[in-house]
Parts: sequence; C-alpha cells; structure tokens
Amino acid sequence: MEFEVLAKCSTTRARVSRMKLAHGVTVLPTFMPVATQAAIKGLTAQQVEALGISLILNNTYHLNLRPGTKVLKEVGGAHKFQGWRHNLLTDSGGFQLVSLNKFTKITEEGALFESPFTGEPTMLTPEESISIQHAIGSDIMMQLDDVVHTLTEGPRVSEAMWRTIRWLDRCIEFHEKSGRKDMQNLFAIVQGGIDPVLRDHCLDEMIKRKDRVAGYAIGGLSGGEAKDTFWRIIKQCADKLPEDRPRYSMGIGFAEDLLVCVALGIDMADCVFPTRTARFGVALTLNGPLNLRLKKHAADLRPIDESCPCPTCADGMSRAMLHHLATIETAGAHALTQHNIVFQARVMGGARDAIINGTFPAYLKTFFANYFGDAGYPEWCINALRSVGVDLLEGRRDTKVVPGDGAKWEYSSAA
Repeated sequence: MEFEVLAKCSTTRARVSRMKLAHGVTVLPTFMPVATQAAIKGLTAQQVEALGISLILNNTYHLNLRPGTKVLKEVGGAHKFQGWRHNLLTDSGGFQLVSLNKFTKITEEGALFESPFTGEPTMLTPEESISIQHAIGSDIMMQLDDVVHTLTEGPRVSEAMWRTIRWLDRCIEFHEKSGRKDMQNLFAIVQGGIDPVLRDHCLDEMIKRKDRVAGYAIGGLSGGEAKDTFWRIIKQCADKLPEDRPRYSMGIGFAEDLLVCVALGIDMADCVFPTRTARFGVALTLNGPLNLRLKKHAADLRPIDESCPCPTCADGMSRAMLHHLATIETAGAHALTQHNIVFQARVMGGARDAIINGTFPAYLKTFFANYFGDAGYPEWCINALRSVGVDLLEGRRDTKVVPGDGAKWEYSSAA
C-alpha cells in the first residue's frame, strides 16, 4: 500500500488521501458498496465499474461457506471469480459473531460456528480468517476481532477488547509468515464498546503495532447506540489514530453519518444501507430519501434527480416508471441500486472536492440545509460538527432542531 495525504480541511479534521493498492488507486474519503457474496445485489461487476466505483467489500464468512476457498484458489481469487478489476476489501468474519450469535461459541482459540446452511461446525480462528482472506486475494484484509453487540455492558466488553488485541497479534504473525505482506494489507480493528476508557486502552495497544499494520478500522458501532455516543467514540478514535494510516469506520451508510465521520477524520466507510434501501423502493437524494412506492409518484414523469449522472437518471427513467417497477419488478430495485450507489459516491466526491478547494464547512452547511430541510437538523449532527469548528445553525435562527438521534425518515409506507 502507498498512502499519501493530499489535502486537509483547515477547520475540521477532514482530509483527502490517495491510497494505491495492487488493483489501482482509490481516492479517500470514499464509501464502499457491500458485495457480501461477491456481488452487489442486482448488478454485475461491469455495471458497478461503470458507476466509477474503485473499492468494494466482500464478506469472508460467506465466501468461505460458498463457493469456498478451494474454488477461490483454483480460479485465482475473488477478483477473477466475480470479474472485479479494482480494489477489494474483505471483513474478517468477526461481524458474524454478533449477527449469527445463535450459531456461534467464542473461545480464546476462535469462533466455533454452526453453518446456517448445513449445521456443520466450523472453527474460525484468527489464522483461519487470514488464510481465507489470502485465498480471496483481497487488497485489504481485516483482522479477526471479538465483536459484541454495541449495547453490551460489563466484563464481556473488556474481555472482547483484550481478546481482539491478542487475536490481532496472531493475525499479524500468520500474515507475515505467509509471504503475502507485500500483496495484501492487514488492518487492525479498534474495539472497546461505548466505554471511552476501554477504547483508549485498545487504541494504545494497536498504535504500538503501527509498523505491522497498514491501516485501522473502528469497529463495534452502528449497532443501536445513541448517535451522540457514536460520534464521540468516532472522534476519540480518529483523533488518536496515526496520521499516516487510513482510518475506516465500519458499518456507516447514512449520508449524514458519512459527512460527520469525514469531518471527524474518517477516510473510509461501508454499509448495506444504499443497496438494501433500494430494494425497498427508496431513492437517496440531496433533498432526503424518496420513497417511490408512495402513490404520489405514480404520475410523476420527472427523473429522481435531474442532476444525477447515474444511468437511471441520465437515461430519463421517470419516478412514475420506478413507482411501477418498485412494486412489481426486480428491475426497479436494480435501477434504484445504481442510483443509490452513485448518490453515495457523489456525497463523498463532493466532500473531497470541497476539502481540496477549502470550502468543506460551507459544503456541510449546504448539504444539511438541503437534506433535512423542514424535517429539522439532528441535534447529534450539530453537536458533532461543532466539536470540529462547524456550526450548522450559524445564521439560521429559524432552523428546527430534532433532539436525540435526529429526524426520522419514513421508508416503509406504501400508502
């Protein structure tokens, strides 16, 4: 990996960086669409490439189950298997310790899974996680971490944090002995729940290993914690992590979350939100999410966004047609998936341009004014951005503020 910081915001902690990996250059900050089982649902690799995406995410746990490492090794890795010519990041399988916890038993050795498909037991150790990721051939690999639900309290959080550090050492040792260190890059994952003291302990330990890892991720969030807690943990970690390593906030996908994280110093994020919400008939726009299943769109012949360059908008597909498709045809989900991926890319691309041009605070103010409008600004966003010198309410006396976790968008109503 070659990593170079190109520009910094003079007000916030935001920055623009260039990350060169084996399969090309990715400019940060960026959002990574999630291709869990070697495919972004509804799109081919060629379609994703045509959208201008240069970094996607695959899931280690699922690719180990299907198609399995034997097939991946025979074909020459997941890039060739899925026809993807650009950069690829894999998680470690650690998230499944939470999402599939009824199938999992955690020991110091690793995680004993019961396959949800066959019931067959599988032990995922730190070494095995890295071995699978070697077979996948991802450009960025994540360490296996002991993940607990965000709202977990008590000694289990401390236990998981310290085990994550020990497992990092095992991942590092196995990776270095494999001879693949120059081809694949290992990221450490900072854990510690929502306890600032535990987070600091974990940060200190992982920074000690800086010369043996290529980057850092912040894990264990986006699991139901209060947003005011979320941003404070992100800021704590981003403030302390090394300047010369990329910083990745795992599981972040809402537009407001992305921009707050960028302002706090985060470079990378991923989430299934834009693709999953597309399958529910929701288009993401600069004026907020648009539920195209609502009847009011049935005769609306405008595109989702006249300024959007995605194929769905550029080819003139109307909201009326998407309303029709979203309720009866999978083509609607495919069209909205393309749009939503491009929307995320435009949000992050706009942030990059603004940082380079020295206008990032103004970009934030314009975005939030358009995105939340009459719904009201989420209070946590105001608090988070004030912590890095940006006051969203400056000069906006009549702006509504929504306490707590912020404005709630209605995605599900079809009335």
